[in-house]
Amino acid sequence: MEFLLRERLRELRKEKGETQVRVASDIGIAEQQYQTYERGSNLPNLENIWKLADHFGVSIDYLVGRAEER
Repeated sequence: MEFLLRERLRELRKEKGETQVRVASDIGIAEQQYQTYERGSNLPNLENIWKLADHFGVSIDYLVGRAEER
């Protein structure tokens, strides 16, 4: 899960043309915290996974690698 999550976060962020600062600000966390998600050194809690999925317009299942369909 960790590998897919970090890859999908990076991929989705780049598709939207956003910075890590912007994503972090939009979901209400510190930039450093978001960076740990993309590095795979920390996993977001359920609330932040939900916010990230909403932010990127994908399902939680897609974000965490349980589905291929967004």
